Amino acid sequence: MDVAERIWTRVTTPVPELPTTVLLGALLAAAVVVATPRLWRPARTVVTVAHEGAHGLVALAAGRRLAGIRLHSDTSGLTVSAGPPTGAGMVLTCAAGHLGPALFGLGAAALLTAGHGVGLLWALVGLLALLLVQIRNWYGLWSVLVCGAVLLAVTAWLSAAGQAAFAAVATWFLLLAAPKTVVELQRARRRRSAPHSDADQLARLTRVPALLWVGVFLLVDVGALLLGGWWLLAR
Repeated sequence: MDVAERIWTRVTTPVPELPTTVLLGALLAAAVVVATPRLWRPARTVVTVAHEGAHGLVALAAGRRLAGIRLHSDTSGLTVSAGPPTGAGMVLTCAAGHLGPALFGLGAAALLTAGHGVGLLWALVGLLALLLVQIRNWYGLWSVLVCGAVLLAVTAWLSAAGQAAFAAVATWFLLLAAPKTVVELQRARRRRSAPHSDADQLARLTRVPALLWVGVFLLVDVGALLLGGWWLLAR
């Protein structure tokens, strides 16, 4: 069996169901990262990767041409796409950013619940590879490469059970981090330090108040957290 076949077998073979204690431990670990400022600041870059990746995926799905993605050291990012400046495609592209991490987390919870924790990690590697070719700055390149290197190290060195446990931490992190970034968004808006936020761009595109868009983001993200948590723990 060649290397590709071995990897495919590992990716597609379900792993035993994780014990509830492991899932709760993963939840605790993710919660500590999200709640601790010194850990949250560097970890927030992972959320930015998911945020900008969601912008890019939806832009392509909406028929727009993706011109590049930049990630910055202050954990902000920018996705540039070419196409009509108004319309459904632009609205969907703008809305995708703050919904993306939560929906990625929800999809991860579904895969993990189905026993595909190893497959989940490889799916994330694949998504990072697609994102990498769109990165247009050095910090963004470094960020994506570090994320990919961590995932590859986990898949290479940990057992299937260990990989599934790591996938559980990553899943909980995305689910917990998504609503926190929306709260941070509104705080920045209140200080008038984010005049070009996704919510404000959506307000200009749709004439729906930005605060209502913030509410939509928070509602979807909290809903994803509750549903994903139920999938993982209510067994």
